[in-house]
Amino acid sequence: MNGEDRGDHFELLIRMLGQDGKLIPPGASLPAAERYNLSTKLDRWVIAAAISWLSASPALLDRLNLCAINLSGQSLSDRDITSFVGGLLEGSGVPPEKLCFEVTETAAIANLSTATAFIEDMRKRGCLFALDGFGSGLSSFVYLKNLPVDFLKIDGVFVKDMVDDPLAFALVRSNKDIGHFMGKKTIAEFVENDKILARLKSIGVDYAQGYGIAKPMPIEDLDPTIAA
Repeated sequence: MNGEDRGDHFELLIRMLGQDGKLIPPGASLPAAERYNLSTKLDRWVIAAAISWLSASPALLDRLNLCAINLSGQSLSDRDITSFVGGLLEGSGVPPEKLCFEVTETAAIANLSTATAFIEDMRKRGCLFALDGFGSGLSSFVYLKNLPVDFLKIDGVFVKDMVDDPLAFALVRSNKDIGHFMGKKTIAEFVENDKILARLKSIGVDYAQGYGIAKPMPIEDLDPTIAA
């Protein structure tokens, strides 16, 4: 939606294959990873795979504006992950400013001091950050002052109803206004149709994400020369 930023924007999503070959939804697999303290290992695998994939695809990397990678709450307390990412980026040819790490508002608030230090360290290396699910907590605006993120992802629970629900529309607009006032760009989740997209444009939200924009696809569809 923002005409100033050219190039591809996408978010990397993961799915787990079950023993029967069927996809297990993240709502079932990721809580299990958290329960058994495997989230940080999983995050590291995703980051390493993403940087390796981008490094091996110069044509895609050249047209890439931003690649978003989700981080778990456990990774926010991992003191070694910044050096891990720095080591992967070194010599990869992948500009750090093309990577945007996403953390949920809930995880960031639960680990506020460590999350703030982590985000600051990663941003010093050139990476960007987005706060996911913004607006869902009553204390969102208070905590936002202490989180040095670049993007706010407005909670999709408000976005999907904003055409027919005046309160949802007002909440989306207020979140956008606060974000812009603080110098942050805004991203709307759950943009499922053109009507929602038009309302978002009318109030100046910077970016939109959802099935009304593009549906999830295998990464090899972005660059068929690279194997997943």
